[in-house]
Amino acid sequence: QVQLVESGGGLVQAGGSLRLSCAASGRTFSTYSMGWFRQAPGKEREFVSVISRAGGSTYYADSVKGRFTISRDNAKSTVYLQMSSLKPEDTAVYYCAASARYYRDASTPTVYDYWGQGTQVTVSS
Repeated sequence: QVQLVESGGGLVQAGGSLRLSCAASGRTFSTYSMGWFRQAPGKEREFVSVISRAGGSTYYADSVKGRFTISRDNAKSTVYLQMSSLKPEDTAVYYCAASARYYRDASTPTVYDYWGQGTQVTVSS
């Protein structure tokens, strides 16, 4: 069992930055690929990024590539999402999730085993 708790969301102006954190409980954090998803009102949950178990490999949605950076610290059981050059269309609830799948097979919500409660990110124009 893994419990995930996100933090770091908030209100920011377009062009600004935020760093999201997701702290995991349990001693098996390093055995999971960790992903970030987001969901805007009236839209489906959307893949943002995923990082491999050891943290050496990452994958991003085209919409955030070059602006967002995912990282993890297995010693702290925490995954991060650094978001820069934020746009109003980045406004959403952001969720972290844990998957037992290989990271390149983990870009859809259905392959994730555990989810956090979400943190709101609002980007004003």
